[in-house]
Amino acid sequence: AAEHFYRGTLALAVFSAALGSLQYGYSLGVINAPQKVIERHYERSLEVHSGESLEESLELTLNGTGTVHTSVVMYWSLSVSIFSIGGVVSSFLVGFVGDLRGRVKGMLMVNVLAIIAGLLMGLAKMWKAHLMVIAGRCVMGFYCGLSSGLVPMYIGEIAPMAYRGALGTLHQLAIVTGILLSQVLGLEFLLGNDYFWPVLLGLSGAPAVLQSLLLPLCPESPRYLYIKRGMVEEAKKSLHRLKGEYNSSRDLEEMRKEKEELEKEEKVSIAVLVRSSFYRQQLFVALMMHLSQQFSGVNAIFYYSTAIFETAGVTQPVYATIGVGVINTIFTMVSVALVDRVGRRTLTLIGLGGMCICAVVMTVGLVYLSVYSWMSYVSMSAIFLFVSFFEIGPGPIPWFIVAELFSQGPRPAAIALAGCTNWTSNFIIGMTFPYIQDLCGHYVFVLFAVLLFGFTVFTYARVPETKGKTFEEIAASFHKGRKPTHTLSFPRICHEIEELVGQNVQMSIN
Repeated sequence: AAEHFYRGTLALAVFSAALGSLQYGYSLGVINAPQKVIERHYERSLEVHSGESLEESLELTLNGTGTVHTSVVMYWSLSVSIFSIGGVVSSFLVGFVGDLRGRVKGMLMVNVLAIIAGLLMGLAKMWKAHLMVIAGRCVMGFYCGLSSGLVPMYIGEIAPMAYRGALGTLHQLAIVTGILLSQVLGLEFLLGNDYFWPVLLGLSGAPAVLQSLLLPLCPESPRYLYIKRGMVEEAKKSLHRLKGEYNSSRDLEEMRKEKEELEKEEKVSIAVLVRSSFYRQQLFVALMMHLSQQFSGVNAIFYYSTAIFETAGVTQPVYATIGVGVINTIFTMVSVALVDRVGRRTLTLIGLGGMCICAVVMTVGLVYLSVYSWMSYVSMSAIFLFVSFFEIGPGPIPWFIVAELFSQGPRPAAIALAGCTNWTSNFIIGMTFPYIQDLCGHYVFVLFAVLLFGFTVFTYARVPETKGKTFEEIAASFHKGRKPTHTLSFPRICHEIEELVGQNVQMSIN
């Protein structure tokens, strides 16, 4: 019974943290379904609407016969893109917030932002809808930039080595579950209509309320307590809460060694991490993993899927898009089951290689769509397979592998840089894809196929397998045959003097 209790504590901690990821996924997907409805409310706020009533104007838009004012288009684009801008800015603060009061209290602190954002969007009808939504999306993006770094950091530090990959993948599973939930709730007969769209947007802050109730019940990261704060007994208690009554000397010894290594160096800030040649290989791998996730073309697939489903004769393409969301969720669960058995590197290679082939098949299907009607089904199959391969490896793994590649010292700065890279890449793809699509036409996925091939080769050549290794073993694998180029900080100098004096004493005795 006691063993089940301690497993329950670990499950509660992971579930509570993953609510932040669910919120992130919901916020990503929620803005798409009610677009036409919200645009008509923007017209009323901006006083650029036509003479007909809101209901008549909305019906014309949904039938494809209405037009959207240019100022509405601009404010709508800002409503969508400002979410990523907020994420880019706040991702730099992940390390600071995580180290300020700890991982758990850090997540609790930032929940205030999510609740404020939910209220701003939920009450959008009470003032100028466009300003309320844009403000809410900006604050929510700022929250998600912090959450997308704090959640993998906390889960990676509390997870037992044997389950570190599976528990780390839960971050991505919560994201895709949030996206799917927003797609379902965004259906017109539920909340994606003229009356309930503020509720739909406002619900993006609801998980923060539940998380705020659960997080105080969760133990703090033992690694944070021991390595960052030097609180050995508290770290031991936290380990026992997470793993039960067991001999924790091995885990504590690993942390002690990591703390000793950390004390030999100056604090690793983002600026130091970028300039340091000692961490360059790890940082390059971490950033490339996140670039491969965003520049794989998966967001472009989502943008393009509705048009392909319409061409294939699907009368309700929105349900087909939800089908893609279901596939997304199912194959993320497959990744959870496989990642600690097959390994991170292997699943990433399978995912990137499979996506590359699907991108080629997708291109062939689109090019010959006008010649052979059955090519539409080839394109649809390619979409589902593309998403499946993405969620097996390239989707979930970059989020938690960064925490595995770095020791405690540079980890917060590395996660912040990786998060910023991810958010910036997401923003670039979202802004440029329509123009690239216009320029390349049906051959747009050739570009992604080339990128995916390059990412596959890079992963094969440079990404190490981290399954079943301690954080120190993983970090050491990058520096075989190299002499560490540590900065001579005061603790480092003291350590060198201590070793030198010890050697002289030993020589005198001899």
